[in-house]
Amino acid sequence: MPKELKEETDLLAQIAANMPALEELLENCNDHWGYEDPIYRFYHQSFKVFWLQGQTERIVAQLQALAPTRPLNATFIEIIKAGTGKSFKNEANATWTQTTRAILEAFFHARFFLEMVCRYGKDLKSPPQELPSGWAAVLYLYGLR
Repeated sequence: MPKELKEETDLLAQIAANMPALEELLENCNDHWGYEDPIYRFYHQSFKVFWLQGQTERIVAQLQALAPTRPLNATFIEIIKAGTGKSFKNEANATWTQTTRAILEAFFHARFFLEMVCRYGKDLKSPPQELPSGWAAVLYLYGLR
């Protein structure tokens, strides 16, 4: 078996072994407090949008744990770094969108990958011949494409 195919097979196995935790995290990212409320807080200009960073960090940690020896995609990490590690300061109100959009962007990208991992972790039993776009994105996340 070629190395790339073995690594993809191993990733699918890790996803399957962690599916209950992955699905629980995705459920949290889709519920009222994990999705609706934080987006509302952005438009309401509430400091509570900053709490979304914790959810993003939990997703990234779970994604990294699936392949701990592989670095995650550099562009993804750039987006995550831009949207995490921020603390609310009153000055943020004057530049609200510039200050907080990166928080939402990081969350949306992390949530996308979590959703794709859950979807294709259930749908695929082995590496496919024809790559669905979502699975191809996951492979890019782990440097397997």
